[in-house]
Amino acid sequence: MKYTPTPLEGAYIIDIESHQDERGYFARVWCAREFEAHGLNPALLQCNIAYNKRKGILRGMHYQRAPWSEVKLVRCTRGAVYDVIVDLREHSPTRLQWTGVELTQDNHRMLYVPEGFAHGYLTLEDDSELFYQVSQVYTPEAEGGLRWNDPAVGIDWPDVGELLISPKDSVWPLLGEA
Repeated sequence: MKYTPTPLEGAYIIDIESHQDERGYFARVWCAREFEAHGLNPALLQCNIAYNKRKGILRGMHYQRAPWSEVKLVRCTRGAVYDVIVDLREHSPTRLQWTGVELTQDNHRMLYVPEGFAHGYLTLEDDSELFYQVSQVYTPEAEGGLRWNDPAVGIDWPDVGELLISPKDSVWPLLGEA
């Protein structure tokens, strides 16, 4: 696997290194030993799948509060999404900065999301599916969110036409209100 740091401290884009022949390819997408060697949290306690019926679905921006903060390793297994993270860590030099990465079924790219980050995505194609590996078990009372269009963060989402956003994701507090 190839680990590329993002502009946000501790977050990485991870690309597979596939071994190909006439049958197809084989590639590792997770290895605890490699994660540890790169200083990343290798814990894996839960895996999730998110299926999205149509282009324009926006989910996020979600996070878990300490002590249930979670690392996520996110991969698009079908379709395409624009995946976004926001650094919410109190003393981070990249606090309140964001980065976005296109994850697709064809690029096989993954995004490593450290603890203390909000995470969300926008579907770029119909029938898009994401697979998450998560370092904590979901704890509803620790759930938090950041409004997807908070002007204090200024995420530049791709224009895909009409958005579909859940009522809960539409009313997360703005940073000034939290």
